[in-house]
Amino acid sequence: MSFNTPIDRRNTQSTKWDLMEKLFGVSPDDGLAMWTADSDYATAPCVTAALQEAVDRGVFGYSFEHEAYLNAITWWMQTRHNWEIKPDWILTTQGLGNAIALCIDVWTAPDDAVAIFTPVYHEFALKIGKAGRVVTECPLRREGDTYALDLDDAQSRLTGKEKMLIWCSPQNPSGRVWTADELRAVSAFARKNGMLLVSDEIHHDLVYAGNSFVPTGVAAPDDSDNTIYLTAASKTFNIAGQRTGNMIIADDKLRGEMRQRLRSLDYAPTGFGITMITAAYSPQGAAWVDAQIAHLQTNREIFDAGINAIPGVKSLPLQSTYLAWVDFADTGMSHEEVATRIRETAKIAVSQGPTFGAGGETFMRFNLATQRANVEEAVERMQAAFADLQ
Repeated sequence: MSFNTPIDRRNTQSTKWDLMEKLFGVSPDDGLAMWTADSDYATAPCVTAALQEAVDRGVFGYSFEHEAYLNAITWWMQTRHNWEIKPDWILTTQGLGNAIALCIDVWTAPDDAVAIFTPVYHEFALKIGKAGRVVTECPLRREGDTYALDLDDAQSRLTGKEKMLIWCSPQNPSGRVWTADELRAVSAFARKNGMLLVSDEIHHDLVYAGNSFVPTGVAAPDDSDNTIYLTAASKTFNIAGQRTGNMIIADDKLRGEMRQRLRSLDYAPTGFGITMITAAYSPQGAAWVDAQIAHLQTNREIFDAGINAIPGVKSLPLQSTYLAWVDFADTGMSHEEVATRIRETAKIAVSQGPTFGAGGETFMRFNLATQRANVEEAVERMQAAFADLQ
């Protein structure tokens, strides 16, 4: 199936489309859903074929983390990311949101603090707060059209109560791909300050030409006893609704503690989730991902050219992800005025920049993982909504 084949997701219990009016005030009847991070095109044919085979079998009994599933994950990490892991390092969770919540639960206590570098995926702060922990924001430094670490500033913001650092690589929402040196610096920073490093690497497969993603486990292998690596096929293959993700934990003690917590919760992965990941992490899946990146590259070029033609608006150049990070600071408008124009005139549901923490105040995030016609339509709507700036 082409990435540009129209698929109407309305009235399919799609969070992205069927909740956009409730959450953003944009009707799906004439609006565009460009907020939450899932794709509007079908997953890889190898995944749907494996699912169809399971459906045709007609038996949906208990399943487990079998050898083919674990080997598929290790093959993918070695082949796509030059990261050699062992099958017994892998634990399965109900998606990475669940994995982050579990990490907070297992390795911090109420009233402990958890550090994050902002702007960053808003669910980090939400999950920290829901667990009764305290958020310590360490803003990234804006350098032109990208972001950089400022570990001296981050050090000054720590209170001594921080027990964990939740890290995002590649970075969401900016799409920044961190270098190996930066990853080593973050890992050392966490260890120096007595913080367990939890590295969310969910967007690692969606990297554009000219950029190289380095797993934290490759950049800083000596810190594997202080790091939890989080990965998933969910964003890569648009299967987030199956709620299946992986913790990769090299350290025996840490892995034992998390395994015990999963057992205490009587957690076991779903058969469909295991089937989908086993099929996705394959040569056929890899070829499909390469084709998807080419599609996203063109979407990104079309979107950036159109948005950057609006005076005072800047779409930061993405190194990875399908999430455009757009700065409206130079329009001179308040966030609410920008939000109103996008919601009421352009009729597009987007992720609000301030929810990503310090540094996101003037931004909006747009999801480009959709058919090209939707991207072109979004550009036309945005240019019309801000036509008075032309």
